[in-house]
Amino acid sequence: MRLTTLVLALGLLWPVGPPPPEIIRGWHPPPGPYAAGHRGIDLAAPPGTRVLAPAAGTVTFAGPVGGRGVLTLTLPGTGTPPLRTTFTPVTPLVRAGTRVPAGTPIAQVAPGSPAAHCPRSCLHWGLLRGDRYLNPLLLTKRAPSRLLPVGDRRAGRPHGHTAHIRLRTDVRRY
Repeated sequence: MRLTTLVLALGLLWPVGPPPPEIIRGWHPPPGPYAAGHRGIDLAAPPGTRVLAPAAGTVTFAGPVGGRGVLTLTLPGTGTPPLRTTFTPVTPLVRAGTRVPAGTPIAQVAPGSPAAHCPRSCLHWGLLRGDRYLNPLLLTKRAPSRLLPVGDRRAGRPHGHTAHIRLRTDVRRY
């Protein structure tokens, strides 16, 4: 099953918001399983912010890891092995084994030391299939990319000149 098809079928939500949160730190996959990298994204969220299930699933872990609260939500019907989405640092609001519909509050952003991970309070959101990390932004509805003409009127080229184009992603907030 293709991830794009899966995302459209699931109709996933942002885990905090609305509106969609600011992305403090993006996804930078490591070159290898033990190499440095950022295996998720960091979303701006003050302590106490409710974390919502981005899709229906089963909480498969809720507890501490390395001194921080972690919650893992497994998404059924997403292939083998199923997709798992993770959240940290959080205080879980539900126990492992709980089935939740999309939009259900599953945790709260826990207070922590922002200097250790983000410049300010954040929620780290990860996505995995088995032991392979994926970009959680693949799960969100985003504005389409558009090709816009690039022209230089001063050089005598019309604005709509099509010899050169650039890719622009619409960055409007939803």
